[in-house]
Amino acid sequence: MRVLLSVYGSRGDVEPMAALAVRLRELGVEVRVCAPPDEEFAKRLAGVGVTLVPAGVPVREFIKRAGPRPVENFQETVAALLAAQYEAVAAAAEGCDLVVATGLMPASAAARSVAEKMGIPYVLTAYFPGMLPSPHHRPFSYPGRPLPQDLTDNRVLWELDRENMNIIFGGPLNAHQASVGLPPVESVRDYVFTDRPLLAADPTLAPWRRPADLEVVQTGAWIVPDDRPLPPELMAFLDAGTPPVYVGFGSMSMNTSKDAARVAIEAIRAHGRRAIVSRGWADLGLIDDGDDCFPVGEANHQALFGRVAAVIHHGGAGTTTKAALAGAPQVIVPQLVDQPYWGRRVTDLGVGAVLDGPTPTTESLSVALETALAPQTRSRASGLAGTIRTDGASTAARLLLDTINRAKQPG
Repeated sequence: MRVLLSVYGSRGDVEPMAALAVRLRELGVEVRVCAPPDEEFAKRLAGVGVTLVPAGVPVREFIKRAGPRPVENFQETVAALLAAQYEAVAAAAEGCDLVVATGLMPASAAARSVAEKMGIPYVLTAYFPGMLPSPHHRPFSYPGRPLPQDLTDNRVLWELDRENMNIIFGGPLNAHQASVGLPPVESVRDYVFTDRPLLAADPTLAPWRRPADLEVVQTGAWIVPDDRPLPPELMAFLDAGTPPVYVGFGSMSMNTSKDAARVAIEAIRAHGRRAIVSRGWADLGLIDDGDDCFPVGEANHQALFGRVAAVIHHGGAGTTTKAALAGAPQVIVPQLVDQPYWGRRVTDLGVGAVLDGPTPTTESLSVALETALAPQTRSRASGLAGTIRTDGASTAARLLLDTINRAKQPG
C-alpha cells in the first residue's frame, strides 16, 4: 500500500505528519510526504526516515510574500498556492491508495482535488477542535471577513463561515477545478473537510464535544517518538541550578521579537528564575551576557520540557501537547488561529495562564508566570501529564488502513 501525506504549513503542521508516517511504515505502508521545501522540514523528516516531496516555495518565503499583500489580492495568493500544491501532490500521488491532507486551506483543497481526479480516498486532518464546525465553539475569522462579535449563536456563525470560505476560496478553487476537468464545488468547506475528518488532538487536552454536524474521529495527538539527547552544553546549564523557564514562539515571526525576548527574560528574572531562550522563527536572542540565560535552537522538546519550571510559548498545538505530556506549567502568548483556543484550554485545566493579546509586556508576563510557577499549578500539570495519550498516530494509521481496505472492496 502507498499513502501520500499532503501538508503546507509551519513546523507544527509538518511534525504530526512525520509521526503518522512513522506509524504507517511500521504497518508496512510506503509513505510519501508532500510538504514545503524548507530545510528544517526536510531535516526533520529525514531524521525519522521519511523523504520530503517538495511542494511550492518554502513556507517562510510564502509568509513574507503573502503578509504585505492587500486583502483584496488575497485570492491571487490562494490561487498560486492551490496550483503549486496540486502540481506537486498530483505527481507524488501516482500509484497511491490514499491522500491525507492538513495545513493551509488552499493546499488541502488541492489535495482533495487530486484525490477526486485519481479516484482514491481522501481524509482531512485537523489539529484542534475549533477548526471543525460545531455548535459548541465559534469559528475563527479569515482575512478581510471578520465575524460579528455580538453574534453568539455558533450555528449561525458557522453558516457565515461557510459563506466566507466560498467567497475567499470558491473562485480560485472552481477555476482550478475547471482547468483539470473536475466539476465545480458548491461548498468549499464541505468539499475539503468531508463529513468524516480526523481530529489529531488529545481528548483530555482538547475534547471533541457531541452532538456536532460532522462525524469527527478523534485519534489523539500525533507525536513523533523522540529519543534525541539534549546537547551537552544545554544539559550542563540545566544541571547547574534550579529548573529554568523556557521561552520560545516556534514558527511565529513575532513582529517585535527583540522586545519579546527582553520582556520574557525580564519577567523570568523578576521571579528569580533562569531562562532558556529558543530562537525559533522570531530569532529570539539573549539581551545581555548574564550567565542565567541560555540560547537554544533545534532541541528535543519532550526531553527538555521535563526539566523546566514552566514553558512560555505561542500556543501551537504541538508545543501545548508536548508541554502537557511533560507535566510542565504553561504561559501562552497567542498570536493567531488555534492559539487562543489552546490558551483557554490551559487555563480551564488549571495548568497555566494565557495573555490577553499577542504582545506581552514585562508586567503581564510576570503576572502570568506567577500563576504558572505556583505549586498548585505544577501539581495539576503533573496530574494532567499522566492522562495524555501517546498512541494517536498509531490509532490513525490503523484507521487509514481500514479506509483503504474498504475502498478496495468490490461494490
